[in-house]
Amino acid sequence: MNAGADAAREVPSWRLLATLGVAGAAAGLLVVLVQGWAEPRIEAHRTAVLEGAIRNVLGEPARYDTLYVTDAGLVRETSGGIDASTTDRVYLGYDAAGQPVGFAITAAEPGFQDLIRLIFGYEAASGEVLGMEVLENKETPGLGDKIVKDASFVAEFEGARAPLLGVKPGAGEGDPGEVDMITGATISSRAVISIINHRLERLDPLLRSYVAAEHP
Repeated sequence: MNAGADAAREVPSWRLLATLGVAGAAAGLLVVLVQGWAEPRIEAHRTAVLEGAIRNVLGEPARYDTLYVTDAGLVRETSGGIDASTTDRVYLGYDAAGQPVGFAITAAEPGFQDLIRLIFGYEAASGEVLGMEVLENKETPGLGDKIVKDASFVAEFEGARAPLLGVKPGAGEGDPGEVDMITGATISSRAVISIINHRLERLDPLLRSYVAAEHP
């Protein structure tokens, strides 16, 4: 009697598989729905953060234009099959009179722990860095993350002349490109300096050519 009842209660394997399949499909659908809901909001947040950073490193320009970096130089619009969403770009700020005040340039390279992503302002004609802001980093809390939290380090980039030179605090010789590195976070602070220098090695000729041609 008991053996027969147990047999009657036994669930067929196909039913278990079907239940698992339905549960898996429902979970997958939920993930897709959540991702579809979250992605536009994440992108909107990133855009807002970038816009704020652009204005910060350029000293609150009246407006700015997005320029795309191509082999032929900087252009306002992409063409010839170039994907605007993946094309390198810079941002040129203007004052209220319509005169350019400088470029906002994003850059990223490895730091001590992980990738450091930053943005800096740059006036091409004079070679002057206008400001710097770290956008993303995973440097060591309390040490490497001082590249964000150490206000005196961040302020040193305002008015520094490229190429930048990292020096130990108090060891500089008054060169306009010197930036005091952070004690205890030498690798992270040197990385910030190198990121800016490497980015300008590639872009500086294009920036100068664009300003000379468009705003003689």
